[in-house]
Amino acid sequence: MKKGRIGIFLRSLFCAACVACVVCVACIAALWAAPVMEAQASSGVTSESIREKEGQINQAKRDIKNLEKGLSDIQDLKKQLEQEKNNLKNYVTKLDQELEELEQNILDLKFQISGKETEIQETSEELEEAQITAQNQYEYMVTSIRYFYEEGTLPTMWELLFSSQGIGDFLNRLDYMNRVYEYDERMWTEYEMNCQYIALCKEQLELEKQLLDEQKKNVENQQAQVEELIDEKRKQITSYESDIATKEKAIREYEQEIADQNAMIAELEKQVEKEKEELRLKYDGGVFKFPLASCTRVSDDYGNRIHPTLGVQQFHNGVDLAAPKGTAIYAAYNGEVVSAAYNSSMGNYVMINHGDGLYTIYMHASALYVSAGDTVKRGDTIAAVGSTGRSTGPHLHFSVRKDGAYVSPWNYISKP
Repeated sequence: MKKGRIGIFLRSLFCAACVACVVCVACIAALWAAPVMEAQASSGVTSESIREKEGQINQAKRDIKNLEKGLSDIQDLKKQLEQEKNNLKNYVTKLDQELEELEQNILDLKFQISGKETEIQETSEELEEAQITAQNQYEYMVTSIRYFYEEGTLPTMWELLFSSQGIGDFLNRLDYMNRVYEYDERMWTEYEMNCQYIALCKEQLELEKQLLDEQKKNVENQQAQVEELIDEKRKQITSYESDIATKEKAIREYEQEIADQNAMIAELEKQVEKEKEELRLKYDGGVFKFPLASCTRVSDDYGNRIHPTLGVQQFHNGVDLAAPKGTAIYAAYNGEVVSAAYNSSMGNYVMINHGDGLYTIYMHASALYVSAGDTVKRGDTIAAVGSTGRSTGPHLHFSVRKDGAYVSPWNYISKP
């Protein structure tokens, strides 16, 4: 047996009051209370839980490194886009793809931030619990040591032998000594492991807080890059359409895009009519809901107008409703989603069939929340305001078609 630690505990069996070195009632009671104290002081920390905590720390370190590698390089993106500037359609499509990737990165980071905040809370609770347990263990050992030594010196093995009332009594006392010694060893081991666990919890907590701060900085960085690319897109479209050398080309391209857009929508309508011959939707004449959660202004109205940069008279087949990026776009009325996709001029768009030849179209969204074939109700959120496609700022282009032709949206919604 190890004399150093057993010497601390043996005194609990032989106090000065026991002149004949017989185990006193108080000491026996203290000994038998040990299992209860053990249950109370046990931290539940094991070698496995320590290894698990070390694994979590190593993962946090890897996450920090991976976060740095995963950042988008805005300058590299601009260089790639520079090669597409001679073709506006390709440029817009490529830029929208990059913006979509950046937006997804931002969503992923925000999701990670939410999860990391939960992990920090859990680690903080683990740390607090481990510190309370360690303090209880420490106080119990200090109390035990003080009690073991305040009574004086310990009996020798010979004193124990000669004071025993027979071999049975001697063996019983040795058994008590062994049990106390074993308990002492367990207490010290648990205390040391718990202290190690506390140190690991503190290290993990610091790493998690560092990772959280980096994630938040990266969200700000990515959002700034999104805004920079959108501004670059606005400048490029405006410059391209305003350049005298490319004016005629820009007008032809714009007219062709509108013609292609109208042809595509008309084809979608034909497909719907063919598929719905037996089960046609019926529009019941109800009032449309305004298609935006909020709107700052009508930036371009329905009808003939002078194009702001091309400088020629063009028919505007809908209303442009300016709103902050991410503003909810609502289904104006009950219906079925005909298409939810991307187009170089319309950007991300949704087309809804309301029945009886009545359709609504929602363009330039930053995100789509519905798919073709979905049934929607009046007021359902179907998308979010953006500036995808041939757009120079966040807004919703809202169009209404009736029996194959565009009609004024103001026939169905009220002006904001």
